[in-house]
Amino acid sequence: MQQKNRIPEPVTEQMPATNYLPGRRNFLAKLTGAAALTAVAAACNKETNFGNGANLLSANDQRLAAGKAISMGEGDIAVLNYAYLLEQLEATFYTMVVSNFFSGISNYNRMRFMQIRDHEIAHREFFKNALSTMAIPEIEFDFSMVDFSSRDSVVTYSKTFEDTGVAAYNGAGKYLKNPDYLLAAGKIVSVEARHASFLRSLDAPTSFAANDVVDMNGLDVAKSPLQIVKIVAPFIKTPMDFSKLPG
Repeated sequence: MQQKNRIPEPVTEQMPATNYLPGRRNFLAKLTGAAALTAVAAACNKETNFGNGANLLSANDQRLAAGKAISMGEGDIAVLNYAYLLEQLEATFYTMVVSNFFSGISNYNRMRFMQIRDHEIAHREFFKNALSTMAIPEIEFDFSMVDFSSRDSVVTYSKTFEDTGVAAYNGAGKYLKNPDYLLAAGKIVSVEARHASFLRSLDAPTSFAANDVVDMNGLDVAKSPLQIVKIVAPFIKTPMDFSKLPG
């Protein structure tokens, strides 16, 4: 691809998502600072069981055999489409959260969820524009296991999605060959980690970085694409071909 080094600028805290207009300029002329793929988020030790992802992957394999699954591509394209898939999931989830907030939510938290939604939409559009004609289509998701009227349910799934997103970026970085993409991923994962920190503070205000998100070296946990796929598989309705994903 001739334009593989020219991708739009990812959203940051200093760039309000409502003003985000993706373009195809070289983002290296705009970005400053190093691409750090780890950011320590505040944590607690609760875990969420998303169901049997292995069974869903097996069903997905059956669709793949029938030639009905969507290909993720190969190499950097597969990794970028993987990130695009996760950003689609998060953007869809938070759009549903803010469309009908659970009762009792404060104005402050209402604004924070709206801000997270805007960030995730901006991330989604960033990858869509970066991938151009190589992007996977819009994916259909199933959030039926989430009780959007319940604060505990929304916070629990929000927290886990953000922790999963941070671990996904940390684990996928080593598979990217284009340094421009790696720098963009570093900018995005720092925002995802801020989301995770906020959501963990809602879940357990007195908690700190636990070993489910920070390893023994004081770094964010990293998970491979295939590990992440098993976590999010129960939420994906569209048949997907993950066979070319690394890890």
